[in-house]
Amino acid sequence: MRDILNLVGRLMIAVLFLGGAFQKFTDPAPVMQMITGIGLPAVLVWPVAVFDLVAGLALIFGPGIAGWALLLAVYCLFTSWFHWQLRADPWQITIMVKNWSIAGGLLVLAAQGPGRLTLGWLRRSRT
Repeated sequence: MRDILNLVGRLMIAVLFLGGAFQKFTDPAPVMQMITGIGLPAVLVWPVAVFDLVAGLALIFGPGIAGWALLLAVYCLFTSWFHWQLRADPWQITIMVKNWSIAGGLLVLAAQGPGRLTLGWLRRSRT
């Protein structure tokens, strides 16, 4: 049961990052506006979108799920700073707290590892 819950949890977190990548690729304007609103170049939306996509897929398929979880936790904490800069909008504070909560879950995943249900496990079971 623990491995199934781990897999479902990873999938749920991955959907968040994959959805973020999809949003950035299909409608980058809101993110570009937020990025430029704190003095950074709008072009940063593209490497962030790629990172979201790759990291989301890595949480699902691996390899290195624990490492990706740690990197994503740091990413969530780091991006919280940007939302804090826009704190005049109460919604940004909510997003900041959400990012901290996601980072907490990712730290647990980094500490516990992906369990037995990974792409590597599926390959081993077929041989």
